[in-house]
Amino acid sequence: MAEDNVRGLVLAVGSSVFIGTSFILKKKGLRRAAANGTRAGYGGYTYLLEPLWWAGMSLMFIGEAANFVAYAYAPAVLVTPLGALSIIISAVLAHFMLKERLSKLGVLGCVSCIVGSVVIVLHAPQEAAPTSVQQIWDLASQTDFLIYVAASLSIVAVLILHLEPRYGQTNLLVYLGICSLIGSLTVVSIKAIGIAIKLTLEGTNQLIYAQTWFFMTVGAVCVITQLNYLNKALDTFNAALVSPIYYVMFTTLTIAASAIMFKDWSGQDASSIASEICGFITVLTGTIILHATREQEQTNTSADSRGNAGPANWYSTGESQKISDEEHLITLHNTDFFE
Repeated sequence: MAEDNVRGLVLAVGSSVFIGTSFILKKKGLRRAAANGTRAGYGGYTYLLEPLWWAGMSLMFIGEAANFVAYAYAPAVLVTPLGALSIIISAVLAHFMLKERLSKLGVLGCVSCIVGSVVIVLHAPQEAAPTSVQQIWDLASQTDFLIYVAASLSIVAVLILHLEPRYGQTNLLVYLGICSLIGSLTVVSIKAIGIAIKLTLEGTNQLIYAQTWFFMTVGAVCVITQLNYLNKALDTFNAALVSPIYYVMFTTLTIAASAIMFKDWSGQDASSIASEICGFITVLTGTIILHATREQEQTNTSADSRGNAGPANWYSTGESQKISDEEHLITLHNTDFFE
């Protein structure tokens, strides 16, 4: 494997470890804060006083920074799918640290993610390293990539202007389509920015070129737009449904955008490309299995909580009247009442 790919691999794996661990530390911090004050879900901010929560935030920042730098060294087809490893890290740590049981099917999902990631790593292409931001601009100005950008922005415009007002609250794919298409442009912009910064640190100043600032502007706009619609999706739909679908759509479109712009698969034979696609599908399958099992576990836990909620209260009112000021309550303490 090429030296730059090794660096990108190490950074991507390190990023997943940091981000996966950060979720657990933040959740433990939130639990401690909830025990000492108002929960964050009910508007409380006592978690800001929890060192564990801040430790989690610090690890997330480090992980995102490592992921940013990874794109400067390795192709997106290698870096992006490895983000699934953070899900494995958080699932395993949650099993041991938060006592959130990881089922046998969940273990199968973890194994699938690992196997798929190994296949991708072994067959990842060697990317030609640009020597200036102007070369990156030439890649971004190619006809095929411009067609991809135009098609993506056109679809996003239709989704925002026409479909969101009508179907945004009922169809999950509207918000996630916007997030994923914009997200693919975010990644190629971030990759361009990362390469420019790397070259600048190596002694070739790229900040003097207008193209560098253009990529920074595009990246900032895309990140804000992507986060805005992702928050809308999470606020409207079940997070356990949003996460795997978003991961599949975002990763697929990101790999496609990077392959078109940076020619990631140029020079590779058909067997290597097929192996990478199979590895990618394996990672996606493992991710979906893992999310499905965690959602099922949450559902079972909620059902158990409802089942042990205590005695049931029966409320009696008139047949054709609204609830009156004086309600008649029957408290049932023993199920033998029905026998």
